[in-house]
Amino acid sequence: MPWMIGTVLKNLFSTPPTRRYPYEKRESFAGSRGNITWDAGRCDMCNDCARVCPARAITLKPEKHLIEYDPLKCIYCGTCAETCLQHAITQHPLYAAPQAEHASRITEVHHYRY
Repeated sequence: MPWMIGTVLKNLFSTPPTRRYPYEKRESFAGSRGNITWDAGRCDMCNDCARVCPARAITLKPEKHLIEYDPLKCIYCGTCAETCLQHAITQHPLYAAPQAEHASRITEVHHYRY
């Protein structure tokens, strides 16, 4: 056991190897994929984002002018943001915060054109 004293003393007086999340947040890495948001003013309800979404996390309801996005189904691949010709979808580098309940985000589009 005396051979462990050096390791024990080193661990007692060194900084912890992990961060105190959520008190200390790490900045996101370059090119990381995170939260997805819609700009309702740019969306033309073309349904391209819902069609290319591999996780089927996006549902458009043109008759009600609604976009329903389920962040728990989303795999944050960014295909919807790359496909949107109107640049209405933005993918931010910050990742989504954990959720305690399953809730979809609904964006209402008031003016769109066919």
